[in-house]
Amino acid sequence: MTGTMSAPFTADDYRARMERAAREAAGAGLAGLLVAPGPDLVWLTGYAPTAETERLTLLVIAPGREPVLVVPTLEAPDAEKAAGAPALTLRDWTDGTDPYAATAALLDGSGRFGISDNTWALHLLGLQKALPGTAYASLTEALPMLRAVKDTAEVELLAAAGAAADAAFEEIRKVRFAGRRESAVAADLADLLRRYGHAQVDFTIVASGPNGANPHHEAGDRVIRDGDMVVLDFGGLRDGYGSDTSRTVHVGEPTDEERRVHGIVREAQEAGFRAVRPGVACQEVDRAARAVITDAGYGEYFIHRTGHGIGVTTHEPPYMIEGERQSLVPGMCFSVEPGIYLPGRFGVRIEDIVTVTETGGRRLNDTTREMVLVE
Repeated sequence: MTGTMSAPFTADDYRARMERAAREAAGAGLAGLLVAPGPDLVWLTGYAPTAETERLTLLVIAPGREPVLVVPTLEAPDAEKAAGAPALTLRDWTDGTDPYAATAALLDGSGRFGISDNTWALHLLGLQKALPGTAYASLTEALPMLRAVKDTAEVELLAAAGAAADAAFEEIRKVRFAGRRESAVAADLADLLRRYGHAQVDFTIVASGPNGANPHHEAGDRVIRDGDMVVLDFGGLRDGYGSDTSRTVHVGEPTDEERRVHGIVREAQEAGFRAVRPGVACQEVDRAARAVITDAGYGEYFIHRTGHGIGVTTHEPPYMIEGERQSLVPGMCFSVEPGIYLPGRFGVRIEDIVTVTETGGRRLNDTTREMVLVE
């Protein structure tokens, strides 16, 4: 994703986000936030440089001050076009000058700052050299919930991305699976996501037969056979917001055991969804889904967390995992995706994106969760 975002956000929207970020930074005892190119910068300003280079680009947010975006002079014209640009001050620097000295002038020399996770080490080390009295914490560590609660417009963009992924599934279930390589079906899925509006395809997992027991299997040269269970997990970005859904299909008629395992996962996914409501700890969603699988005797074969947040990236906080006591809040959006993985045999995963409402949860994926038979 390059350039400015196509999502319908205004300068006021971005101003409100940056003001909220400043408040949350102060609340966490931070002197400010430093945000390099990446998803946090896009979310806060609408700006995504066309190329991430060794030249420093950094948004500086400090409580009580107007945000400042430090940019290379040659990229300033693009930065000025960002939807959030009117809500901040641009400060450009030219080649041959020291960008870290220019940035240091904006910072408390003895402060502790939250810094975006994907900041280059080159830039962090440059700041530390310019300001040896400063300290830093990753944004995921310092403010994990910064992007977690979506506003109405964000939820609807996620819903549109989910509907597009659903449309891709409805088409892929019609194609022939038997006799084709996993990679060919994965290419079909990627094409369908783009056809339905995705600008970026992040993953198209097609895991057939024994490959289905590997949750993050990369689609490869295995030829799909009659009798295979096939895990499909796919998603990407549409209008700057993510999709991510999983369905498990079967080539031809399944065995009784395959039907039973699929039914257990479907019941677990439903239990996880029904656990979603405001005030419930994230770990309770994991517990609800996991209990169904454990009670059915397959607990050791559910080998990952139940879910992850989604927004301007396809994986972000909050996480539905044991030990995560963060309470669910209306506007949070995340996956509910339990699975059973039987080594050397097959796997089953069913995944929807869910958003927290005032009274419970709303699914952003709505294709059938029953087992689909394909040819």
